[in-house]
Amino acid sequence: MVSSYSSTGQNPWTEVRLLSPANPTAQGGGSGTTNNVNENNLSVFKNVDVIGHPGIAAFNAFASGSGYTCAGAGTPYVPNLLSTLDTLGWRHGIPESIYPPSLIPGLREIGSRLSLNLWGSVYPRSGFLHQPDDYKASAVMAQRAGDIVTRPGQLHVYRPLLALPSPGYWPAGDLRESDPRTGKWQSLTPVLSPSCSVFPHPGPHLQAQDGGYAWSLWRPYTCCKQEGQTFLGSTGPQ
Repeated sequence: MVSSYSSTGQNPWTEVRLLSPANPTAQGGGSGTTNNVNENNLSVFKNVDVIGHPGIAAFNAFASGSGYTCAGAGTPYVPNLLSTLDTLGWRHGIPESIYPPSLIPGLREIGSRLSLNLWGSVYPRSGFLHQPDDYKASAVMAQRAGDIVTRPGQLHVYRPLLALPSPGYWPAGDLRESDPRTGKWQSLTPVLSPSCSVFPHPGPHLQAQDGGYAWSLWRPYTCCKQEGQTFLGSTGPQ
């Protein structure tokens, strides 16, 4: 479950707010402004938390019992990323602000310039973005957080959301923007969506009054149906 919200310590998932309070290196939040109502905000900032969905335990129990559904990699209520603890990466963009995808237009972007539907870039994977639409800015931040936690060895403070492959079990790999084969997003707040999609997706997009949004990230896993014990081999007649 990925939450993207403006005010530090105000995760819209109220039950887990105590996991990411303000601290000496991560205080405040919100967007920059010209103090002129006729002009767009200069820069949007969002905190992001990636925390195991509370329904994972029940889902995994169903998965193992039915044999027709694969277990995922998350653990209920266990954080994989809390942006308040990732100060250098999330608030200062160090060192990703100088990475090629951050400096070269057209690389790792969510949407398209040609179609005039560019929501933002994946890099630098920090909490700041120039985007007048608050929903789109929050979605970009969620995508950035998902991009981090689904890859090992990133220069961020996080716990990878990855499962190890095993015989008959092939877990999801890297999350890629706009690629439904790597993951889809289901809106939970400010409106609960009955379906999943990738960013960008058609509007209208409901704007949260408090700047807080949350999505479930659904990822593809492949596994074989369990049938008894492990087959070790056989021998023919001598």
